[in-house]
Amino acid sequence: MQRTYTIGDRSFVLDEAKAREALDGKRVVAGRETLAFNLLPLKYNWAYELYQKMKANHWEPEDVPMQRDVDQWRSADALSDLDRWIVKMGVGYFSAAEGIVGDNVLTVIRELVTASELKLVLGRHAHEENIHADSLLYMISSLGLDPHECEAMFADVPSIVAKNEFVTRLSHGLRRDLDLTVPENVALFAKNLFVFGQCMEGTQFYGLFGMILSLYRQGKLTGIGTMFRYTLRDESNHIELLRRLLLELVAENPEIWTNELKDELRDLMREAVELEHRFIDDVLPIDGVGLSRTEFAGYVDYIADRRLVSLGLEPLSPGATNPLPWLAELMDLGKEQNFFEGRVTEYQKASSLAAVADDEL
Repeated sequence: MQRTYTIGDRSFVLDEAKAREALDGKRVVAGRETLAFNLLPLKYNWAYELYQKMKANHWEPEDVPMQRDVDQWRSADALSDLDRWIVKMGVGYFSAAEGIVGDNVLTVIRELVTASELKLVLGRHAHEENIHADSLLYMISSLGLDPHECEAMFADVPSIVAKNEFVTRLSHGLRRDLDLTVPENVALFAKNLFVFGQCMEGTQFYGLFGMILSLYRQGKLTGIGTMFRYTLRDESNHIELLRRLLLELVAENPEIWTNELKDELRDLMREAVELEHRFIDDVLPIDGVGLSRTEFAGYVDYIADRRLVSLGLEPLSPGATNPLPWLAELMDLGKEQNFFEGRVTEYQKASSLAAVADDEL
């Protein structure tokens, strides 16, 4: 069907069939290539809706007050040696890990997807990783931590090195020209989405999140805890984004969803969990107040199974329960005052205080 618009002595013919072909040509990968970043017509409406949700959640690290954290950090009695070690391991790991995620989103995932609305939401994902990395620099500078020591932790602590190697090996394998009409290459991309979305951001991040929030729950380092709560809210959207991308990829390429690939994904999650257990042992060499290695290891098992089941995969620890139910309460950001409310200019949207649903934890 064609429509003709006549304005003065000029006529313009618009071909609706071509527009429909453009919509039909949209795919997660190997879709219609165009240099025009045209979002319309939308095919993946959920991606645009998620982008809007992520945009409404915008926050800036410098708006979080840190004076109380600084006072506690300088005090000889406010924090235990274990508390300080957890924070150092947290900023040491996340200051580099957030960058690894952002780099993979920009240079691998966003480069390989072809639908504009998917590129849009992935760009927002990468932007939020920048905010998270910036927040860690803000924590380090506020507390006066040695940045070289933080870097050394990421490079020299064996359990951190192992977690790094686990995710980067799949990322590096996709940094080359790939024919994504070949099922084997599409399956490789699927594994990347799974490892970064469900294993790393969705499972391995949660052990340290829980430890930092345990300190926050005790009234310790509440500025850092606030930033981790807002980071965690962002992460729930990232996990959902990469989960939906994987499901869409499988729906468009059903030939890759073999029992062999499913087993590979479960094995990858099993490896991620084992690495996280080792990491928890390093972060918590001894138990502390509200801090139990057994409970945090069990929490990781519980989260990992939720990630697997959300993709229709069999759990690794059937019947695992949540040993840290209080975490769900701390992840509900709607129960406390928005920390931006003290600013002269309030720009954050009310929707940014939406609680993280329990089924996303």
